[in-house]
This record gives sequence, structure tokens and C-alpha cells, in this order.
Amino acid sequence: MYEEELQVLSLSGLEILDNYARYKPLRCRIFPIYHVRYLFLLFLHAHDCMLKSLATILAIVIACTNAGAQQRNIRAVKISQPIRVDGNLDETAWAQAPAASDFITNTPVFGNPASSRTEVRVLYDNQAIYIGAYIYDDASKIRKQFTPRDQELRADVDYFAVFLDTYRDRQNAFQFLVTSRNVQSDARVSPQAETDFGVYGDLSWDAVWDSRVSMKKDGWCVEIKIPYFSIRFSKAADQEWGIQFLRFSRRLNETSFWSPVNPNISGFANQFGDLSGLQNLVPPLRLSFSPYVSGGYRGTPTVSNGYKNEWLPSGGMDVKYGINESFTLDATLIPDFGQVISDNVINNISPFEVQFRENRPFFTEGTELFNKAQIFYSRRVGDVPGKHEFINREVAGGSLRDYRIDKNPSVTRLYNAIKFSGRTRNNLGIGVFNAITQPVSARLISRVNGGKDTSIVTEPLANYNVFVLDQVLKNRSYITLTNTNVLRNGHERDANVTALDIALYDKNNRYGVVLSPRYSKIFDAAGGYDGFSNYFEAGKVSGKFQYSISNLLESAKYDPNDLGFLLSPNEITTEAKASYNIFQATRSFLNQSYSVSVEQSYLFRQFEYQKTTILASAFWVFKNFWDLTVSTEIQPRWYNDFFELRSPENLLATPRQKLRRPRNYFFGVSGSSDSRKKLFVNWDIGFAQSPLPADPFYSAELGARYRFGDRFSISVSFTRRYDNGQFGYSFLRDANNGEPILARRKYTDVTAVFSGIYNFTSRMNLSFRARHFWNRLRNTNFYDVFPDGNWRERNDLEPSDYNQNYNAFNLDVFYTWDFKLGSRIIVGWKNWLSRDYETFINGVKYPDYHDNAVQLFNIPHGNEFTVRFIYFLNYQQFLKKNKSL
Repeated sequence: MYEEELQVLSLSGLEILDNYARYKPLRCRIFPIYHVRYLFLLFLHAHDCMLKSLATILAIVIACTNAGAQQRNIRAVKISQPIRVDGNLDETAWAQAPAASDFITNTPVFGNPASSRTEVRVLYDNQAIYIGAYIYDDASKIRKQFTPRDQELRADVDYFAVFLDTYRDRQNAFQFLVTSRNVQSDARVSPQAETDFGVYGDLSWDAVWDSRVSMKKDGWCVEIKIPYFSIRFSKAADQEWGIQFLRFSRRLNETSFWSPVNPNISGFANQFGDLSGLQNLVPPLRLSFSPYVSGGYRGTPTVSNGYKNEWLPSGGMDVKYGINESFTLDATLIPDFGQVISDNVINNISPFEVQFRENRPFFTEGTELFNKAQIFYSRRVGDVPGKHEFINREVAGGSLRDYRIDKNPSVTRLYNAIKFSGRTRNNLGIGVFNAITQPVSARLISRVNGGKDTSIVTEPLANYNVFVLDQVLKNRSYITLTNTNVLRNGHERDANVTALDIALYDKNNRYGVVLSPRYSKIFDAAGGYDGFSNYFEAGKVSGKFQYSISNLLESAKYDPNDLGFLLSPNEITTEAKASYNIFQATRSFLNQSYSVSVEQSYLFRQFEYQKTTILASAFWVFKNFWDLTVSTEIQPRWYNDFFELRSPENLLATPRQKLRRPRNYFFGVSGSSDSRKKLFVNWDIGFAQSPLPADPFYSAELGARYRFGDRFSISVSFTRRYDNGQFGYSFLRDANNGEPILARRKYTDVTAVFSGIYNFTSRMNLSFRARHFWNRLRNTNFYDVFPDGNWRERNDLEPSDYNQNYNAFNLDVFYTWDFKLGSRIIVGWKNWLSRDYETFINGVKYPDYHDNAVQLFNIPHGNEFTVRFIYFLNYQQFLKKNKSL
């Protein structure tokens, strides 16, 4: 529960499509643009039971009319004299504008009048829209902690936000938030944006805008200037936008909205009010440049060659150009993504790829349209070269053992990347993404042939493309078509994936249906292959009691992974779930949520039973703002795992060798304290058991954050997991028949994270984050696995000879100064345990976590020091009439 103070473990407020996305993170499903007739027939064959549902879909389409609920309205006033953004609201124009007030609470209890008064006014001129808010409060009790940009959540600070739905489609919006310390936070609100308590959109989006705050005897004031070049809107002479105002009081943990936001109603932007009075807005020429220069040094230790030293000079530019009032072209030229936080590396012993978070700014900002179908995993662009590990493996003891590596780059660099996106007057969203990556080669030196060198291409020149059409319908409904394709130079593998997403809701926003077919096509030297998938869900999405039923079908060769992310295909899974939510205070609780689900899964090809899972959870927020979650997960019968043994190694290949796993149950308890206090703690404890002897699983996490004042805070977390009888692939095969060998092992891992931040001002801070991951595998038994999935012990190998002891360490330190709006200086230091040393520590001599943590600092580490200077240049600043932002 660390990071989550009011987590809602239910369907409340979630789109049905969001539930689908959370079922398996970034599971990418695809539908063909050019084989529509083929896939439609295939879909009917595979889902003839859904024909009745199609009639329901048609009925909902016909019924898609406006809900007709009474919307709050505020009128904007046009001004002829400029506003000085100083946080004082003392210009005459502010007094002449009507005020929005009477805020209604959203949390901790919905539906009450806000504890204190808030008045908000809206002005506009030919360059910008202005928001002025007077937030009444006891001046001595206003919380004022400094935070970095976009990190106000759970900090000890009050804040105010405005949301602008400039096309009034009730689905998409811009968020502009200002804290009582004048720290800015901005986000893009969209149906597919991941939300949490206090998070309403994609915080990776950053715009250029101005704000100021001032403290008063009876509260505080916020003044915001949002230039038109930072948002998008139509050219209509008379416009009406959707608008919402938010106020958060940290002292009371109270969130209130001007237009009430009912947590029992699905959706967020559909509960906005309206902004009228906007006339003759003239969208400006939107053209800005962000040139950057950077330099640095990197030293990487290697077992064989000592330190490898590199100088890191770099330079490039980001360009934003508004093609018209609605569409924007973003381009990055010769990008360098060196100053991003390190990945949370683990020892991956599963058959599946690890999905890492995207931290590169160009791939996180303004990509909500490209991510809507969730078949775009941007880490594929500029990923580790495809044959990088092949070179390492073959030089270590394979076909290239007579060579040594002189150079084998682990990163694919970009030539450039562009994003084109926007919406038409009819609310048709259009998005185009293109990126071109450089070819990468490894250079090898012969050990036996006079030192001759040879070059092997590890990644060819590649072109990555995403195309999206997203039609917004009434009542939060939409139809989205997404296509991704990857073209590689020469005779290398190419890929094409198409997805269709249909989400339909009735006019009262109570019931919804989602249909998501996909199709993938791979082109390679062997002739290629294709695959398909479909997801269907229908249910009740609003109200205290919510429920849904869903079905996921994936063919054995459905493969979106050239530009998407899918753990494994080849399944048919049906799930039913229900939740009950109470957002009104009772004698003991501020709010409560209960949920239950049942899921059954089969293999699609070689149709066989996989697993049955029962999940249940309960979540409570107490009157003292502590929270508690109790959850259980049960596999009530022995089940089949078709992927653990990697037989065949290609996860798309069939038939597959199954592994029988025992029935089991898991029970977990998690919670956290009141995060308003200086000391905030969280915990998460779990226990699992199966009928096998000596087979318990334990997990425990303890985290704490201490706030020393308004500028400095530190956080620490410690997580330990132990499985006394983990069954998994031993990474060995029988010498005679090549069949995989199963291992039973004692599995332990520990993750320790220590982080902190000191904020000098609202726009200058120093942050650090250190993370150590340790994993120990102690094999106790080896087994042969029979075709039916059962296993028998073998005694010809010594299990302990194949134990593992693994360490990963990263330290990231960044000094950041936003010295001018849109402009920044970053100084960074990274320290890490290089890959050559991840298994260097002797697990027999140093068997526990403490020993490994001590030894960690007795082996060489890599270091990187960098400095980056970014300067924002806007075309509007060069006009004589508009020297300011």
C-alpha cells in the first residue's frame, strides 16, 4: 500500500476498457485493416455465442444521445488590458467577472458542501486564458510543502487545479494545477489515462504556462495564465468548453470540485461544467524550439578489460509546430535520453519478458492517443539491439569464442522521431508517430588470426510507425482504429498490427460494452505468420454495485511484440467480477469497497484447461485516515502451466509441454497510516500455501517516509519475499533427449530503496534514489517432467551446483533548476553495478542479504556524470506585441 492512501479496489470510476487494460498490463490485441472480411468470419466462428450481444451494441449506438443532466456554467469575460500574473487578483477585470463557487466534496466523503469557500473567475484575451481563484482558509493552517513538478500527490501541501475540455467531448481535457508554493503540475486527461486517488490524467505531459500565488489573511490566491499555444481548440467564432475546478485541503484531506464528481459514476470529464462567453478566439501560430546541449563522462568496469571510459558530448533539438489550430507536430532531432531514472532491474527467471516503465520525455509526453489501444510499447524504439545478447553468449563459449569483444553497444540510437496529433471539429482524433533508429554493429577482434577485426550487425536500420483514428461519440463512447508497423532494412523481420476498439455506453452512463478485436501479421524469411485476438466485456459501470463479464481470446500466433508488449498469447479466458462501493461515511469508515472475481482460462490451441482463479478484496478508509486492505487469491484445483518449461522455447510454438502445479491460496493484508503526518508508514504482508509438504510462501514490505520540514523529506522501503518450494525451469536440459529439467528451489529476494529530495525553491531541487535488489536461488531437487505434466525426481545432478546469487544496484542523483519557463539545467550522477558483476559475489561464502549488501561496495561500480542545458524558444516571444509568455 506504499504510495496509495485511498486506493479504490473496485470497478468504481473505471472505464470497462481500463479494466481490460489492467487484466494483463499492456496486453496488445490486434485487428487487420486489410483482412476485415477474413477476421470478421473468423470472429463469428470463434464467438458465435456473442451474436446476441451485437444486437445490444447496435441498440446502444442508436441510444447514444446526450445524458441531459444539468451542467454548471460559468461565463468567461474578455479583457482588453493585459493581466499581470502576480497572484493578487487586484485588476478591475477580476471583479467584473462572475464567480464559480459552492464546491462539493469528492473525498473523503462525497456530496457535502466544501468546508471552506472558494471563488474562481475566468478571463481571456487574444493571447491566453486566465484563471483567478481566491481560496478562503485559516492562513495559519495552510499546508505549504515544497515539491518537484508533478509530485504534489500525498505531499503536505494544498493545491488548486483547473481542467479545460476545449472540444467539450466529455472525454479529453488539459489539467493545470498549482500548489500553495506555486509548484506546477500539468496532465492530459483521457479515457485511457491511468488514474489513482488524486491523479486524473497523464502527468508526463508538460506544457509552458505561468502561475503565481499569494498568501492573504483569510486564505490564499492563485493566478494562472495559460497561453493558447499550450492548448488546442477549434476556430469556431463562439465556443463552449467543458471546465472543472478542484480544490484540495491537505489539513482536512478534502478534495472538492465546482461541478460535483460522483465516484459512483463512471468517468471524470463527463462530470465537468461548462465555460461560455468565449468569442472570436484566434489560435496563434504555435511554433517553439527547445535546443539542448549536454556533455559528460561514463566509466564502465568490465571483468576482462578494466574500465571502459567514454566522453558523452551531445546536442539536439525538440520542435513543436502547430500545423493548424487543432493539430501539432512534435519532432526530436538527434535525441539523447541519457538523463533518465534507472530501470528497476531484477533477476528474471520467468519465461516472460520484463516490462519497464518509459522514462524518456519524448515518448511520455502527449502520447495518450497512441497508447489508447495499448499495442504501442515505446521502449521497443531504441531498445537493446536484437543480437546484443547473442554476441555476448557466442563469444563467451559459442561459435565466436575465438574472438574478443571490442565494441557491442547495448543501446540503439535514434536518428529522429516525430508525433503528429490533434482533433478535427467533429471530434475525430488523428495521430501519426514515426521514429527511425540507427543500425548497430558489434566489433570483434580475432584472438587467433593476427588480431583481425570483424563487424556483425546486431540491429538493422529500422522504421517504427503508429497510426490512430479515434472518433469520440456521445455519452463517453468511442471507436478507435490503431495500426502499428515496423520496417527493418534488408531481409530482416517486419511486422504489422491493427486494433479496433469500440466502447459504448448508454445515455445514463450506467451500462457499457467493449469490443476489441486485433490482428497481427509478421513478415520474415521463413514465410511469416499471422494471429488474432478479441476482447469482449459488458457490464454495469456506475452505481454502488457494479459488475461485468468478459472474454479474452488469443490465437497461438498472435504477436504484437515488435512494437507492443504481450507476455504470452494462446489463451481463452472468461471472467466475471462484481464490486460494491460505499463513499458515504459510517460510524467507523470514511469509505469502503468490496470486490470479487472468478476467472477461468484455457489454452487456445491444443485446447486444454489452464487455471481457475478466485479473487476477493476489501478496502476500508478509517476516520483517522488510516487505510486497510484485505485480499485473497485462490487456485482451487491443480492447474497447468504451459510456458514455464520453455518447451518449445518459442512462446508462440505449439504443442506445448505442460507443468502441473498444485492448488494454492494466498492471503494478504496491507495498509498505510495518515500521510498528513511527518512520519508516514505503509506495510504489505502476504502468505501462501499449497498441499505440498514444506511449501509456504511469505512476503513482507515495510516503507516509511519522514518529512523534516517543507523542503526536505526522505523515504525508505524494504521488501522481502521467500518461497520455500518454488518450482521452475532449472535452465538445464537432459543430455540425451533435450527435455527441460524442473527444479525445486528455495527462492529469496530482497529489494531495498532509499530516496530523498531537497527543494531549494519551487523550481529548483536536488533528488537521489538508491536501489539494491538481491536474489538467491538454492536448488534442492531436480525432476524430469512427463508429457502429462507430472514430475519425477532425478538424482544424476547435484542441484546445489546450479545455485544463483544475483545483485543489482543503481544510484541516481539529479540537480534540476527550471530557471525559465520551459528552460532547464540538469546535473546528473549515476552509479551502478555493471552487468559483468551482477553474479560476481559468491553466494556460498556470502549467503544472506546483509553479507551481499556489504560486499556490494567492495566490487567495481560504473559511474556517469552529465550536464544538460535546455532553452525554450517560442515564436510568440519574438513578436513586438507579446514580449512576455
